[in-house]
Amino acid sequence: MAANRWGRFSDWDERPLRLDKFAVEDAENGFAAFKSPHDPKPGLRIVDGRVVELDGVAEADFDMIDLFVARYHLDTAVAEEAMAIPSPAIARMLVDMNVPRTELVRIAHGLTPAKLAEVVAELNALEIAFAYSKMRARRTPGNQGHVTNAKDDPLQLAADAATAVALGFDEIETTMRVSRNAWANALACAVGASVGRAGTLFQCASEEAEELKIGMAGFTSYAETVSVYGTERAFIDGDDTPWSKAFLATAYASRGIKMRCTSGAGSELLMGFHEKKSMLYLEARCLCLQRAMGVQGTQNGGIDGAPITATVPGGVREMMAENLVAVWLDLECASGNDARSTESEIRVGAKILPYLIGGSDLICSGFGSILKYDNSFNPSLLNGEELEDYLVLQRDFEADGGLTPIGEEQALDLRQRAVAAIAAVFEELDLGQPTREMMASVVMASGSDDTDSYLPGEVARISDRIRDRGITVVDVIKALHARGFIEEAENLLWLVKLRISGDYLQTSAMVRDGKILSAVNDPNDYGGPGTGYRLSAARREEIVAIRDVLDRETVLGQEEEFARQEAPGITFTKMGEATVGDDPREVVIGVSPAFGVKLFRTMSGIPVAELLGALVEGIESAGGVPRIVRLRHTADTSFLGLSAARLSGSRVGIGIQTKGTAVIHHADRLPHNNLELFSNAPITTLDHYRGLGRNAAIYARGDEPEPVVVPNHGEAMGSRYHARVALIYAIETELTADGAAPEEITMEIVGVPA
Repeated sequence: MAANRWGRFSDWDERPLRLDKFAVEDAENGFAAFKSPHDPKPGLRIVDGRVVELDGVAEADFDMIDLFVARYHLDTAVAEEAMAIPSPAIARMLVDMNVPRTELVRIAHGLTPAKLAEVVAELNALEIAFAYSKMRARRTPGNQGHVTNAKDDPLQLAADAATAVALGFDEIETTMRVSRNAWANALACAVGASVGRAGTLFQCASEEAEELKIGMAGFTSYAETVSVYGTERAFIDGDDTPWSKAFLATAYASRGIKMRCTSGAGSELLMGFHEKKSMLYLEARCLCLQRAMGVQGTQNGGIDGAPITATVPGGVREMMAENLVAVWLDLECASGNDARSTESEIRVGAKILPYLIGGSDLICSGFGSILKYDNSFNPSLLNGEELEDYLVLQRDFEADGGLTPIGEEQALDLRQRAVAAIAAVFEELDLGQPTREMMASVVMASGSDDTDSYLPGEVARISDRIRDRGITVVDVIKALHARGFIEEAENLLWLVKLRISGDYLQTSAMVRDGKILSAVNDPNDYGGPGTGYRLSAARREEIVAIRDVLDRETVLGQEEEFARQEAPGITFTKMGEATVGDDPREVVIGVSPAFGVKLFRTMSGIPVAELLGALVEGIESAGGVPRIVRLRHTADTSFLGLSAARLSGSRVGIGIQTKGTAVIHHADRLPHNNLELFSNAPITTLDHYRGLGRNAAIYARGDEPEPVVVPNHGEAMGSRYHARVALIYAIETELTADGAAPEEITMEIVGVPA
């Protein structure tokens, strides 16, 4: 620790948060989340149905974004009415549950980008989350996952796609470390996503022309990496225009491929063309463009710019606000939460929570279903490491985050099936011959560091063959069927048929249980408590079924198994009713009702025989005389200790519960004013119990020992142990009886009397 420095700052320096860096608010250099002095004032002038001025810019000075927004976004029939409503009034309408979503959408179609930004800037984070819950297009929440790996290994992609589908992701998205590998990645994920369930939509994020070709070959069912920007120079730098993007959107739709655009705060700043405007205003322009292009929805909320946006004051709130603008404009919203914007797990949890409890069309536009290092998009806000944490958050808040826990056996079966399926396709189409060893390594692997399978160069050659031979999804379906993977072939064929019908081209469409859910047949009807999306009993049952859930029968079974196999032999012999002792050296040990009867170890795993042995040893080491009494009128630690003290010749006693909580008490003290207390049973050792026994004997002879303190390092004892503690204590209290007399007992360990 540095001299002349409070030590707490040194502690804070070691926290993950210190790896995050933060930026000063500086509009001149683009670091402004909500407002910049260079943002235009909202304004609109219409002459003969034609927009002649937009947010302070005359028609003659329109850049291509202004022009596109004026021509194709603004509904001139409602614009003058909408723009005349004061921004605070519209903001209050967004959070008023009595104002229907349809009316607010109608108004939004007449608002300029500056007006949209000005309205949502009126809302605090809580109000934005509430408004978002009300304004999203589809009632039922969904989620999207990333499936990639560092080697572009098709075997691992297939296995990870199958487990992602089982976890409930409605869409999965892949990309590659090596650009040439796009075709192999797409084929592998398409096969893996067909294992176990039909209808998971799939995207391969590649260069836009290549991505379209992959889609035309039938391997993908949606696209969302069609980027738009909020300044003209950023558009030009991307070699595109709003018109070319609109044309591309039409090309996708014409082939039955669902399409969203990508935008998000921070992109213009990272590209160097922010024009000193606020991030929110620039994103409002992007979203108006996307509505004007006629796309189904948007992937926004920072996206790749999330880390830079989160460095600015209010940046995380801004990402929420831009998502709100998206759903307000009636776009499907894949609401970001993909790029990891912080090293702080506290900030990660805080960022995801509004979307989890508020719901979203797609809560993450890429939850990393794989490990961080395998995520070729760069680490997501949440990754495979935190996936179970997310499942528990769903359970904690009884909120549907789109995912469902799966068991170990189910996961292993799916992975084996997926690897076998992709290997069969490779062999049938003469693309490769995966060995048994390669396949086995992938099935068990958590990530690509654990696999002995394909390397990127080998994948590139396979990918080239897929592209050059014109292999399509129909060839893959035939190969699956020929090799006996009938269900997978049918699942993949069914998804191709959906493309032909175009059903999932509806706004906010996803496939659930063989049916299309969208804003058309599953509209968000939130209007206050009791309305909108609510967990069904069946869905709640799925969400709460996480791992490591205890019940009484499980605890008792574990205790009986421990007593049978692991605990030293111990028997207690009843010696009749215990009476008050007369030996001034005596220390009575008062044990709880279930001690050694139904429960056989402490929370730290110490067998009760060893625990009593340590207490006896400690008492005797200081010249005390131990006596063991079973108390049945109470299981409370304080009253166990006080009752033991009142039976003791020295008037000093020890009370101990089976779980290991212990106390030294004196007969003349109030029940909860003990001499010493061991409350942290899970970290209490035999040496601590010996010390407790020794100190009890020292108190008995009238001296004052140095109290024994069980050190802790801030462990969350409650979260680790309280469920088990409550179940164990319930077993203890079931054996109590009002007014039951204390029992004198003797203990025998492995045939030797104590």
